Amino acid sequence: MAKGASIVRDLTALWFQAPMVIAARTQAMAIAAMTGSATDHVEASRMVTEKMAAAAESVVAANVALMKEGIGAAAALLGGRMPASGHKRVTAAVLRPYAKRVRANARRLSK
Repeated sequence: MAKGASIVRDLTALWFQAPMVIAARTQAMAIAAMTGSATDHVEASRMVTEKMAAAAESVVAANVALMKEGIGAAAALLGGRMPASGHKRVTAAVLRPYAKRVRANARRLSK
C-alpha cells in the first residue's frame, strides 16, 4: 500500500461511514426510548465504551508514533520540530483507532 493510503482510507471511512453509523445508532436509541428494549440500551452503552477505548488507543498510538520520530509528546507540544513525513505517520496513528471502529460498526449495523 502506498504511503499516505492508510490516511486516505481512514479519512474516507470517517467521512462516509461515520454518518451512517450515527444514523443507525440514533434510530436504535429512539426505538429504545419508545420500547424500553434492553438490546437497544446495550448499543447505547457500547457506543460510549467504544469511544472511550478509541480515544485511549489514539493517545497511546500518537505517543508511540512521536517517540518513533524521536520527539516526545511534551516536546511536540512545546514546539519540537518533526519532518513532514513524521506528521503523516502521527496523523495516521491517531486516526486508525477511530476509523477501524467506524468501519466495523458500519458493517455490523448495516446487517
